[in-house]
Amino acid sequence: MAIQHRLLLFLTLAANAHAALSGDEIINGKKAADGSLEYMASVQINGTHSCGGFLIDPNFVLTAAHCDNGGEMTVVLGTHSLKRNVKKRKVDIKIKHGSYKSLMTGNDIMLLKLYKPVELGKRVKVVNIPRDDTPVKQPNECLVAGWGFTENKNKKVSDDLQVVNVKTIDTEDCKKEWKVVRVTLPDKIMCAGGYEEKEGACQGDSGGPLVCDNVAVGIVSFNLHNDCNYPNAPNVYTQISKFLPWINETIEAHS
Repeated sequence: MAIQHRLLLFLTLAANAHAALSGDEIINGKKAADGSLEYMASVQINGTHSCGGFLIDPNFVLTAAHCDNGGEMTVVLGTHSLKRNVKKRKVDIKIKHGSYKSLMTGNDIMLLKLYKPVELGKRVKVVNIPRDDTPVKQPNECLVAGWGFTENKNKKVSDDLQVVNVKTIDTEDCKKEWKVVRVTLPDKIMCAGGYEEKEGACQGDSGGPLVCDNVAVGIVSFNLHNDCNYPNAPNVYTQISKFLPWINETIEAHS
């Protein structure tokens, strides 16, 4: 039980780290090009960037459930730079999946209903999510994006959105790698990056999307020991296709 408890503490990406490690980390990535990733959202608590998120409807941002740490939550859309005088949009309702309890029990997904719907345009767009539960092909080159630290060691902060390409990893192979460190992964997850390559997400990247073929298929959930000196065990994402009924029902109920 003591070992399991220590592992759970190590695994947390943003839930406990965001106060000390404000911002996302993308390891070995590059600055996102203008005119790209217009669906990206900075999820902020008490005015400070805490997690990533992404717009899937003019009224709703999708993110990770463990990004809710209390405080006033707002969302920034339509910019790659958090240094600008950005407009913060109020979150009206935070809706976690009803079965979410912790990272290691899974269901790490949350919808944020905005106080007012956003106007879609050149700088703000929605991203497609899966239409059904068709598996993502393996391996597949995808991307993950976020703001903040760009190096594990020196903790150099970037206010500009960073993006990096990562490859998906077969879920059964991913589970085997995590069993080596005595961790049983929850259901309804997928894996990409952080293993057999030097790129991936890291602390604070939680809630951001894994995008494959222009479709957001995963939500950043956790990595191993908060350590981004990749490669180690694969990065773990909530698999969006497994939650389509919940997403659709929640949007309909709160629209």
